[in-house]
Amino acid sequence: MVDEDLELERDLGSATIVYEDPDDGTVRKSVPNEHVAYFQDHWIVKTDEDEQGNDIVRRIPAKRVHYVERSVEQFEEEVQTLVDQVQSFASELRTKIPVGGDRSERDEDVHPIEIGLDEDDERE
Repeated sequence: MVDEDLELERDLGSATIVYEDPDDGTVRKSVPNEHVAYFQDHWIVKTDEDEQGNDIVRRIPAKRVHYVERSVEQFEEEVQTLVDQVQSFASELRTKIPVGGDRSERDEDVHPIEIGLDEDDERE
């Protein structure tokens, strides 16, 4: 329970999204980091809540967004989140698109590749 309380108090940073609105021209909106996300070729931004406490979000097509700038505690954490998402997506694809027979046969065909420096690389 204590960890959950600490997590709620942790500052997750902020985000600024700059996009083109058909009525208002170029819009610059700053929100807490947890109120902006990218999904299905759209940026989704929480703009408000309704009377029942449901989030009201605006979906902005990626082609209308100039940039999204975020403040994060550590850039490495942000990059690791992206890596985790890619690995999860790849894993999901592997389960949906079987390649080369059953899984045990595929695992036998996987061989690690050693990556090393050539003698020329070591001198540079």
